[in-house]
Amino acid sequence: MNYNRKKCWGAVVIVFIAAVLTAGYAIGDYFVDYALKRGSDADPLAPPAACVNILDKSREMPEEPAVPTEEWSMTMPDGRNVVAVSYRTVQTGHRWVILAHGYGRDHRYVRDYAEVYLKQGYHVLSPDLCAAGESDGQYITMGVKESEEIAKWAAKVKESDDDAEIVLHGISMGAATVMLAAGRYEMPGLAAVIEDCSYTSAYDMFTNQLDVIFGLPEFPIMTCVDIVSGIKTGVKVSDAAPIKAVPGIKVPIMFIHGTADKLVPPSMMDKLYNACPAPKSKFIVEGAGHGDAMTVAGKEYWEAVFSFLDDCLGALSISR
Repeated sequence: MNYNRKKCWGAVVIVFIAAVLTAGYAIGDYFVDYALKRGSDADPLAPPAACVNILDKSREMPEEPAVPTEEWSMTMPDGRNVVAVSYRTVQTGHRWVILAHGYGRDHRYVRDYAEVYLKQGYHVLSPDLCAAGESDGQYITMGVKESEEIAKWAAKVKESDDDAEIVLHGISMGAATVMLAAGRYEMPGLAAVIEDCSYTSAYDMFTNQLDVIFGLPEFPIMTCVDIVSGIKTGVKVSDAAPIKAVPGIKVPIMFIHGTADKLVPPSMMDKLYNACPAPKSKFIVEGAGHGDAMTVAGKEYWEAVFSFLDDCLGALSISR
């Protein structure tokens, strides 16, 4: 009798555990697809559903700079084909900037940044990151696979121009991407990094938004998301953690943030800044929301950026 009772309880425990695991996977699966999976029934290249709640709907797509362009492409180790647009300034020189766009965007949304760099005599490479624009991929990885791409794009820039001095400039997820790239990969020619409103980690940023959008707690949902993201995308959300990469950055880095950023609180920039041992600079824009520092500060933004870069690389003389 006791044996049968124990056997029955054992079966109940197994069923309970199976139900919990199934429910946990279902929860993680829903939120991973909601936040990271691109494509919809109407548009296979549409950004993730979460973008509706996160992205600035008033942001217009900037016009393409009126300079010669060239499409670059390469195949990543996982077989994905990724593409970038190269904008070549009419000036001669060896200064390059690789621009990294934000979450749910593609290279077209940083054309206004490219325009300014081109006028300053920089060549520009603007990639479509993983699962964005014309680059392959079903899931955004919040900077992990994207940072590997940036490192490989930097290598291609050096192949194209052996004397290249390379600046990485990223906005939002792109800022996380360039810090992960600079902190984890060797990039010959890398001269400086500019990060504009990055999170300390995607895990912490999503935890904040889980509360803001859904009113839900971190546990157990984010634990489920982290596990399922590893299964579905090959990397965990918690792997996208610039706070762990900045100690490895060796080149000068500029940190930019707006005081009115509700998506990524300014305190995250402070943590990143304090964790970085490299030569560094800070530019705070009063009243700027997430990704709006350049728009709000305007001329002051670019004066700060190029003053920083001139300190790193020397003043660039432009002949017209």
